[in-house]
Amino acid sequence: MSTSSTDVLDTLGMFDATAALPEQVAAAAAAARGIEGLPAHDDIESVVVLGMGGSGVAGDVLLATAAPFMAVPVVVVKSYNPPAFVSETSLVFAVSFSGATEETVEAASEAAMQGARIVVVSAGGELAELAESWGGVHVPVPTDGIPQPRVGLGAMAIPPLVVLEQIGLFPGASEWIELAVAQLRRRRDALLRPTNLASDLARRIGRTIPLMHGAGSVGATAGARWRTQINENAKCPAFSAVQPELCHNEICGWGQHGDATRQLLTLINLRHDHEHPQVSRRFELVADMMREIVAGIEEVRAEGEGELAQLLDLILIGDFTSLHLAAQEGIDPGPIPALDEIKARLKEDREI
Repeated sequence: MSTSSTDVLDTLGMFDATAALPEQVAAAAAAARGIEGLPAHDDIESVVVLGMGGSGVAGDVLLATAAPFMAVPVVVVKSYNPPAFVSETSLVFAVSFSGATEETVEAASEAAMQGARIVVVSAGGELAELAESWGGVHVPVPTDGIPQPRVGLGAMAIPPLVVLEQIGLFPGASEWIELAVAQLRRRRDALLRPTNLASDLARRIGRTIPLMHGAGSVGATAGARWRTQINENAKCPAFSAVQPELCHNEICGWGQHGDATRQLLTLINLRHDHEHPQVSRRFELVADMMREIVAGIEEVRAEGEGELAQLLDLILIGDFTSLHLAAQEGIDPGPIPALDEIKARLKEDREI
């Protein structure tokens, strides 16, 4: 059954692809189990995740959910160069849906030259070919039902968690993934009702600019995901900031221009059960200070058991909200002409 009404402009089927996230997460976990050629637990002293855009979110998910429980440091890189510390004791995930993202290919190639153990997560492409030449591991990502990398979050973010579990760096990952799938199914079913949280929220946001506030790594990742999904799907500006850091800088910026910001901005607080008690209080204080200088303040609370379930729950709500923002303005959420133009012009520059 289609998840979008017939009068919604959605040429790539983004609504249906977004609704398939629970099944995508479950399938990705099953496919990643039993991968051979992985390094031993005692051979790894650091973990690095390379990726950009919709693929790069995989690193943010790992940082927010697995890293706090791991005995080795985790670094996420969204650029052309890996950290200088990368060596033969580093496990490097190169995550790219296409396998051809130029920043990720270049950074992974350099990491391989530094001796790192490479795990490529991609649908194929240059990275898949390079993985074999490096003696690395390739975890294939299916493309069916994934019209754009940004709706392939489960397919790209879950395999690194399963790999870490197999190595022994993140025990219990499978259980957390099962709990996340259960929550995603509950949330998805609720969001497919004619009247739902995401559609109502999109209506209240209207044509204002969303500003997401989240707490800690879970809130930071959820806020960034909401921002980028609204950018790409709804083709409109959006911003995000993180508690408690925003209480040390951003909040000072709302002392002026209230006449403008109350027409332009809607504050969206993304809440979860793993906030520090003082952070919870900071949400209240910031809301009190900003109430008169924004168009409205909304709160979205995560549900589910564990950081992974709550993070993916917030992400799914945000993904659907961005699609409803696009729908109510008659915007096709799938195509991303601005990004295509930048890639084309960069390619032209290289060929000159």
